[in-house]
Amino acid sequence: MSLLLFGLFFLFMILGLPVALAIGGATMVAMQAGGVPLLVLPQQMFSGINSFALVAVPMFILAGDIMAEGKVSARLVALADAMIGFLKGGLSIVSVLAAMFFAAISGSGAATTAAVSSTLVPELTRKGYDPASAASLIAAGGTIGVVIPPSVPMIIYAVIAQESVSALFLSGFLPGIAMGAGLMVVALVQGHRRAYPKGAPFSLKTIARSFVSAFWGLMTPVIILGGIFSGLFTPSEAAVIAVNYAIFVSLFVYRDMGLKDIYRLLIRSGVTTAVIMFVISASAALSWALSNWQVPAQIGALVLSVSDNPTIVLAMMLVLILVTGIFVETASALIILTPLLLPLALQLGVDPVHFGVILVVGLAIGMITPPVAINLYVASSVTGLGLERIAKAVLPYLAVLVAVLILVTYLPLLPG
Repeated sequence: MSLLLFGLFFLFMILGLPVALAIGGATMVAMQAGGVPLLVLPQQMFSGINSFALVAVPMFILAGDIMAEGKVSARLVALADAMIGFLKGGLSIVSVLAAMFFAAISGSGAATTAAVSSTLVPELTRKGYDPASAASLIAAGGTIGVVIPPSVPMIIYAVIAQESVSALFLSGFLPGIAMGAGLMVVALVQGHRRAYPKGAPFSLKTIARSFVSAFWGLMTPVIILGGIFSGLFTPSEAAVIAVNYAIFVSLFVYRDMGLKDIYRLLIRSGVTTAVIMFVISASAALSWALSNWQVPAQIGALVLSVSDNPTIVLAMMLVLILVTGIFVETASALIILTPLLLPLALQLGVDPVHFGVILVVGLAIGMITPPVAINLYVASSVTGLGLERIAKAVLPYLAVLVAVLILVTYLPLLPG
């Protein structure tokens, strides 16, 4: 039955069906062929989304959209520029630092890429930076958006793996910082090689002024993460607070949005959430079917028959994660791979939280690897540059992110 299920899934994907329909359709046919009552399908689909933790998903998506649409991103960029823009090629490093700032607000790679690129790419181009390289750097920086908390993929993994969202959030900081540091090093080297100009001279007064201007935006992650880690509220409650705070800041502090804008973003976030929930529900039925037919155990036995060396097995898993990220969107890939690979990781003695970080970082890299490279598409759309130019320029940043993934895998950057 498992061969029929995977065969149908890949057939439906080749035919161009949406991922949720491909997963749900393949599971339904395989269940019927295997003699499983079809009533199990809707039961498992509902069970898959019947989780309080998933309330955080639409809320973080909406909060990120509101912050991205308003002036928060521009103020964060101005603060980053005041801090390190004085270096040669410093505006490239500003791109990464701004992406890290916004990652701590949005929880989305695409939102981070859109917010930073729309603000910075015109300025980078005006100052003589290669526009394709600038756009690709920001797209690469956007991958940090799903690693540094809050992170929508980490919430999804926590629900599937039945792990603590707070533990995953806490474990995302160091890998996200490592990704940002790696990108900054490449950007700094390129800045010297290409003789990019320096920015405005370093000024504590400018930093102070930029900090005051960006203060309300900077308080977003402080409120969200501070509340979660202090135990004041759960991640789901934090997501709701984040939405209310984002609306308050946009309407009454920065006054860069109106009620019509909020309504438009509510609709857009609702559509995005519906797609994600459909994928999660269909994948819940798929996970039940795979477990019922003992597919994860069979995969584990097959892999371990090749080698039982944890280093080699983890390397094989990394290759599978990276290849999957090339062809399947991040959330969908996460939902498909978790029930397949997590049992094997546990057999190897890998901490489930650590494995969640490996999965999220590995699949985040897929956001800049065509053909399914959402961050590159966003950067191309915002800048008007051809996807081919951006995809070629992203290679140095892709290499350093893969190096960070290997580091995260074999030297777990986890707290404690």
